[in-house]
Amino acid sequence: MTRVAILEQPGQPLALGTITLAKPGPREVLIRTRACGLCHSDLHFIDGAYPHPMPCVPGHEAAGVVEEVGSEVRTVKPGDHVVTCLSAFCGHCEFCVTGRMALCPGGETKRRKDEAPRLARAGEQVHQMLNLSALSEAMLIHEHACVAIDRDMPLDRAAVIGCAVTTGAGAVFNAARLVPGETVAVIGCGGVGLAAINAAKIAGAGRIIAADPVAEKRALAQVLGATDVVDALSDTAAEEIVALTKGGVDHAIEAVGRPASAELAVKVLRRGGTATILGMMPLDCKVGLGALDLLGGKRLQGALMGMNRFPVDLPRLVDFYLRGLLDLDTIIAERISLDQVNEGFQKMRDGHHARSVVVFD
Repeated sequence: MTRVAILEQPGQPLALGTITLAKPGPREVLIRTRACGLCHSDLHFIDGAYPHPMPCVPGHEAAGVVEEVGSEVRTVKPGDHVVTCLSAFCGHCEFCVTGRMALCPGGETKRRKDEAPRLARAGEQVHQMLNLSALSEAMLIHEHACVAIDRDMPLDRAAVIGCAVTTGAGAVFNAARLVPGETVAVIGCGGVGLAAINAAKIAGAGRIIAADPVAEKRALAQVLGATDVVDALSDTAAEEIVALTKGGVDHAIEAVGRPASAELAVKVLRRGGTATILGMMPLDCKVGLGALDLLGGKRLQGALMGMNRFPVDLPRLVDFYLRGLLDLDTIIAERISLDQVNEGFQKMRDGHHARSVVVFD
């Protein structure tokens, strides 16, 4: 039996319980979970903003150790330290072969409906969330949902690379393709936004402006490389950012998932600038550019999971941490047990800090 946090119904606290995991199929990997970060994307499902079959096990930002592999697994082996990633990929669809693995529909990485489910309770299926279900002592996943990393990497820090850092840093390196000297505004200084700020510093951005309504998060942003900070809820936030950069930024990265933040990202662009939206917006939300924005050559794009190529990107991010370039210690606000998972999500709702990480014994 495996101890997990289960979402029985949207809007309810997670319930602690046990499930059974199936034996690994030919392309599947059984992982002993060591750490799982709490991500705002989980909250969208927990609070009912995004639909998902119930009951299910949330959690998608994790690291652990491989215990068992299926007969056809070639990418990892028992004993490997791994980081998981929700953007499981098939490896041969149009998106995969053109280098856009984050967009892979990933249907082949899931079990068929006529197969036994990966997760079950009393003989009934427990649904797997985002290919992982990492708020669990163990995970059973497709081999293309994890990658082996350097064993010197602390697994509690490695966990946040699986989503927050992959998304935030990927927005800078892969989606925005920031050129040294360019200016960037990051709107929202949670885990994803802080990772984007850190990545912009690594990439050599000329000026990095962090916008967040919480003073403590603005202070964290400065530790991670922000050159300037702005209260995102100020009536003059856009004007302040445009004035600081003498006309607007080359890149604006929205890392919150709120329509007002996306509007701010568009407002602060200079001519030819690009706004990259990372946050999970309300499903009925529309974000756009005005006629003058289009005439000024401004661009608006989404970047699912930072448009990552995680088998390549994640080991590089681990290397950045081990070399002292990537600051994951500042992003992690607290380490908690699985018993404290609901308190951790409540702190996220309250906006108190960047990241809570559940650590398993």
